[in-house]
This record gives sequence, structure tokens and C-alpha cells, in this order.
Amino acid sequence: MRAAHPAHTAQPTPTPPATPVTLPDPGALAAKVRTAAPSMTRSMQRVAEAVASDPAGCAQLTVTALAIRTGTSEATVVRTARLLGYPGYRDLRLALAAFAAQQATGAPPAMTADIAVDDALPDVVTKLALEEQQTLADTAAQLDMVQLEAAVGALAVARRIDIYGMAASGLVGQDLAQKLLRIGLIAHAHADPHLAVTNAVQLRPGDVALAITHSGSTHDVIEPLRAAFDHGATTIAISGRADGAVTQYADLVLTTSSSRESELRPAAMSSRTGQLLVVDCLFIGVAQRTYDSAAPALSASYEALAHRHRPRAARA
Repeated sequence: MRAAHPAHTAQPTPTPPATPVTLPDPGALAAKVRTAAPSMTRSMQRVAEAVASDPAGCAQLTVTALAIRTGTSEATVVRTARLLGYPGYRDLRLALAAFAAQQATGAPPAMTADIAVDDALPDVVTKLALEEQQTLADTAAQLDMVQLEAAVGALAVARRIDIYGMAASGLVGQDLAQKLLRIGLIAHAHADPHLAVTNAVQLRPGDVALAITHSGSTHDVIEPLRAAFDHGATTIAISGRADGAVTQYADLVLTTSSSRESELRPAAMSSRTGQLLVVDCLFIGVAQRTYDSAAPALSASYEALAHRHRPRAARA
């Protein structure tokens, strides 16, 4: 039985970077602010919200001035900078200045407005489109390519693939399973927690178990992933929280954007966008690696269903 990975902490100690410091893309900073916010303390959230809403203004502030502006302390400002991936506040200020310059050139805003009850339908369409675009951009910006490559490699050679997800995440799991089945892989999505566990205990080394949970703490998803982990299967988690409990039993973690929840747009809707992007990346990666067998399997599935898509008169 393998030992579970130590629980991730909300504020990991960063490794001092080499000199000179290479700053991440400004867009990646905006994604990191949105993604890390749920795991921050309330005082750290105030700092993060300030830098996200006014990067140009905050870039001009000293650490003391930003602490006063947000009603926090200098230590809180520094901890927030480190949680966002910077060695110190000076480096965060440089990134904020770069982000402000990007916004000035006409890049999309970091935050889109919430949908109001009295919004006209055309405004709802516009706001939803912007929010979906931002979720996709955030997820792509923070997706770990090393982890993604490893996940693709494990899926491509798996003897069997089990996928666990509940509610909206379960729909994403079904989408992935159907895609993998069409290229000849043995994949099953389990939305029933009892069936998920009873199937998970049958997995062995060479199999893959993949859990999808936006919160990272869904018990009905964690339990079968833990069983698969204990039985030697390669385990993958798609989670909106890099420090979620599910990651303790995941060999590989793919993090999605933690989109904002609102009264008319619950997290289940917004999280599904990022999850579907990750699922599509996995599928395309696997199809590329197994192209010699995947292409004939896809052709066979298209041909088998072609008659169902022809006009009724043409079938006779």
C-alpha cells in the first residue's frame, strides 16, 4: 500500500529563484490571483482583490502603503505575494506593472461583472461569453505541462481507465469516457459512489483512475481514488484546488480555474468550462500518442453511426 502524499498547505514555501528573476506572463498572474483566492485568509483575499482590480495603482504602492490601503499588515502583503509565486513584494510590483501595461493595450479585463437579475438577455450573453473566455484562459495559463504530459502518457498505455465525478463533474467524466471509448480504450465513468469504490478496488498497476472535483474535497470522489491509489493504479486528479484533499491520493494533479460563483451562476456551471478544457487536452494528447490505433477506431465509430445522421428518406 502506497503512502498518501502529504496534505498540501495553503501557503507553500517558495524556492528562491535564480538571479535575475523571470516574471511570469501578466495574464498568468491574473489567473493565479483568481485561483488562489479561495485558499487565502480573508486579509490575504483583500490584498489579492486589490492587486487584481487595480494593478496599475498597486504597482505604485510600497508594501506599507498597500497594507494600509487593504487594512492588513506588511507581513500579510508579503505572504500574499509569495502565495502568488513571487519571492517578495518587489517582484509582485513588477508583475503588476506589466499586467497594467497589458490592460492598457486593450487586453480583456481581469474580472467580468456579475450577472444581475434585471440584466437584458444580450448583456447576459456577453457577460457569460467573457466569463467563459476568462475561465479557459486562466485554466490554460496555470495548467502544469509536465503533469499533463505524464497524465497523457499514463492514459495512452492504460489497461483500464476508471473516471470518478459527481453531479456536474460527473458529466465531464462521462464526456471523457465516451471520447476514450471511441479511440479504442477501455474507459468507464462512475457517478454512483458505491459502484465507483467497488470498481476501484479491482484496479492494479497499469490501470488509471481519474477523479474530477472542483472543490477538491468531494468525499464520494476521494474515496474511490484512494482505493485505486492503495491498489497500485496510477491516479490523476482534476481539481479546482491544488491543495484539495483529493490531491493526497493523486500521482498527478491538473488544476482548473477557480471561477467566481454568483447567485445566478453557481460554481458547478463555471467550473465545468475549465474541466472540459483539461479533458479535451487529455483526449487530444492520447489520440496523438495512439494515432495508429486511434484513427481507425474513430473511423469505425463514425461509420457505425453514420446511418443515424442521414435524412430518414435516405435510409430506405
